[in-house]
Amino acid sequence: QVQVVESGGGLVQAGGSLRLSCTVSGLTFVDYAMGWFRRSPGKEREGIACINWTRGRMYYADSVKGRFTISRDNAKNTVFLQMNSLKPEDTAMYYCAADRWGACALSETAYNYWGQGTQVTVSS
Repeated sequence: QVQVVESGGGLVQAGGSLRLSCTVSGLTFVDYAMGWFRRSPGKEREGIACINWTRGRMYYADSVKGRFTISRDNAKNTVFLQMNSLKPEDTAMYYCAADRWGACALSETAYNYWGQGTQVTVSS
């Protein structure tokens, strides 16, 4: 049984930082590209970052480029999202997902397994 579990969310002031983690079990982690998505109230889920299994390909949404960094530790079956210079508009539920085809895409249709999400709230 595949499990995708996010952690690290919380409340932070604007300009602050958070580091999200996502640990995956039940699959061969190195076979999968990993992505981070978020959903703000009243908005559709948005793909914000992805990384392929070799860590040679990473994509970011324009809304987070230069502020967020995705990374992965294949030995620990974990992917991270370092979020710096946080803004109130970054407030959202953040989701981690695994893509069996390993392409690294920001489209949610590419992903096979999803976590339950971790809430990030940025106060002004």
